[in-house]
Amino acid sequence: MFEVIFFKTASGNEPVREWLRGLDANERAVIGDDLRTVQLAFPLGMPVCRPLGSGIHEVRSTLPTKKEARLIFFQDGERLIIVCGFIKKTQTTPKAEIDSARKRKSEYERNKSK
Repeated sequence: MFEVIFFKTASGNEPVREWLRGLDANERAVIGDDLRTVQLAFPLGMPVCRPLGSGIHEVRSTLPTKKEARLIFFQDGERLIIVCGFIKKTQTTPKAEIDSARKRKSEYERNKSK
């Protein structure tokens, strides 16, 4: 089983955890169940998990309201580092979210080596 870590900014904020807290309890439960599935069975594929390239993957959750939520993460040894979370509004994963995930992955890797 993988340990799940939420990315922290240099100032100590956890943007994904903060985003999750803004969702209602039912939405958080669905996302949590899907994340737990990935935590126990990674690597796994569709429909729960999908690679986005550069070592980044997304957890795919269909919420009770029929909205689509995504968590973007990468693997670091026995850890899954959650770097982005958002409600999907288009057919494809927004480039800005993927770019943000790559930036946070790089930041994590830089800080890890310190």
